[in-house]
Amino acid sequence: MDILETFQKGGPAMWPLLALSILSLSVIFERLWFWLRILSQERATVDRVLEAAQDHWEIARDIAKRATDQPIGRFLYAPLKLSSTDAETFRLALESTAEEELAGMRRGEKLLEVVIALSPLLGLLGTVLGLITSLRAIRIGDLGTQAAAGVTTGIGESLISTATGLVVAIFTLVFYRLFQSFVFNQVKVFRRAGNELELQYRQSPPEYRNSRDVSAFGVNPPESTTKPMDTSDVMVTESPENQFINYTEQNQNNLAETREQKDADTLGLDN
Repeated sequence: MDILETFQKGGPAMWPLLALSILSLSVIFERLWFWLRILSQERATVDRVLEAAQDHWEIARDIAKRATDQPIGRFLYAPLKLSSTDAETFRLALESTAEEELAGMRRGEKLLEVVIALSPLLGLLGTVLGLITSLRAIRIGDLGTQAAAGVTTGIGESLISTATGLVVAIFTLVFYRLFQSFVFNQVKVFRRAGNELELQYRQSPPEYRNSRDVSAFGVNPPESTTKPMDTSDVMVTESPENQFINYTEQNQNNLAETREQKDADTLGLDN
């Protein structure tokens, strides 16, 4: 019995089962290719970004930017691309990007859930329809005769759709659980990488425009063009207390000079 003949004997329910199996295979192949690319490169990307962030945040940002074709690269680049952030903004950028990337990793899971749920039901429906057709042909007088043998053959063939539905559902369920385990593992990877990056940020916040970071790339920081202030042209304004003290001292000096002048005049007249 070849596959085509078996498919035909399965009844009308085989056609929707075929469509569901094609849909399931397309999603499975797309997700496998997606996860193979991620799992083969993400660990190296995380290690390079965290290692570079220990010394130079600019280099870490450039590495994460070059890896934005991967979810982990976009996750690490989200807080690093901001011009100036505090610790709270840094964490919010990590959390929002993680939610978005994890949602993208679950793409296709709803289709697989539909296939898992509908395939057994469609197979059971095909079996019921086959049983109805087979039992309708039974006559009371044909029981125990050669004519009843064809009925049992029809019942056996009607079970083909149930078996097909179960095979499609089980096959899809295996990969569905596999992809869920990958997503669960990515949650741990994102959490570990985000915590380490935030810890390094709190210990030494990035200063992208600091001359120290600029000189780290082999470029001398620009010299300051601000001229020193000439204090000779600056008018110093004294406080009211100082002005009162200076005024009092000046009056005392004037009174002392006046008395000396009077004493000198008196001595001159006496002589």
